[in-house]
Amino acid sequence: MSKKIIFLSGTRADFGKLKSLIRITQESDFFEVHIFVTGMHMVSKYGKTILEIEKSGFKNIYPFINHDDIDHMDRNLAKTIEGFSHYISELKPDLIVIHGDRIEAMAGAIVGSLNNILVAHIEGGEISGTIDELIRHSVSKLSHIHLTSNEEAKKRLIQMGEDSQSIFNIGSPDLDVMSSKDLPSIEFVQNYYDIDFENFAIVMFHPVTTETDKLKTHVKVLIDSLIRSNLNYVVIYPNNDMGSDIILNEYERISDNKRFKVFPSLRFEYFLVLLKNAQFIIGNSSAGVREAPYYNIPTINIGNRQNNRVKSNTIVSIDFIEKDIDKAIEQALRVGRVEKDVDFGDGNSDKKFFELLQKENFWKISNQKQFRDLS
Repeated sequence: MSKKIIFLSGTRADFGKLKSLIRITQESDFFEVHIFVTGMHMVSKYGKTILEIEKSGFKNIYPFINHDDIDHMDRNLAKTIEGFSHYISELKPDLIVIHGDRIEAMAGAIVGSLNNILVAHIEGGEISGTIDELIRHSVSKLSHIHLTSNEEAKKRLIQMGEDSQSIFNIGSPDLDVMSSKDLPSIEFVQNYYDIDFENFAIVMFHPVTTETDKLKTHVKVLIDSLIRSNLNYVVIYPNNDMGSDIILNEYERISDNKRFKVFPSLRFEYFLVLLKNAQFIIGNSSAGVREAPYYNIPTINIGNRQNNRVKSNTIVSIDFIEKDIDKAIEQALRVGRVEKDVDFGDGNSDKKFFELLQKENFWKISNQKQFRDLS
């Protein structure tokens, strides 16, 4: 009898991490795979990226709108829990797969753990700044199985009292897509999005929910610096966290500027091609500390959203000081490609995941967790 697996996705970012794992399991007769799609995916303002999931050819997609215009993460979490709980009560899965540090992942972990369903958490054990880190570690404690991207993250989970026998280092699944030979050409992507820049950088800036009182000033400093640099930029909308409207209002300043192309969202594979060919990436996105280093692209990381996430010589971390941003941009242009010095796996996370699922012991991991003291 095939095992029933639910993948939960709330953002374009986590879908990029889940995509190869969904595909390899959905193509197998061993598993019945379903996808619970919610969060940003359902919002037209952010590109309604559920359409990209549907275009990917996946089956058994269940859409759920977990929020309205109310800017409250706690209420959105509550709605997601309620919707996902009703969903799994009908489907009765054997495994729930979640990723990262969003409220959708927390909802999946809460519902799974309270209903005695195995929960596998991707990329637990990592550290960052702001509320994201609290959510990520909370999700890890509510999950039964951990699929980490590196050994350092595995060690942190053990330090948090997790059982080493339930932690599996499969690498970062987005590398499966990043290393693919099937990615389109840069010419195709630029034509698809009508980007006529010969050279460009990428801007991804998200609100820090614990610093919304400073957000308007922060994003103004960033945009001022970008305009002053006189370079070309591909700008991607922020996550729909509290404060995102402040960022979008500031982006109105560049809506008619020919040096800026602003997009609510980009197809993950197309974004990777643009990133791979960019001069640098600037902002506070995890793409700057995960995907960019893999492609040897310089990252200008501003503020504390990604504090301590990754240490790499490809990343320059600065604060919201105009002269420092100006200097970092000049440095990124001067340095160009930087030698990769981080390890997130070797681009076969999907195969490692699939092999795990075929082992009988995997399905015998207990959903009755106990804290493991360090020896």
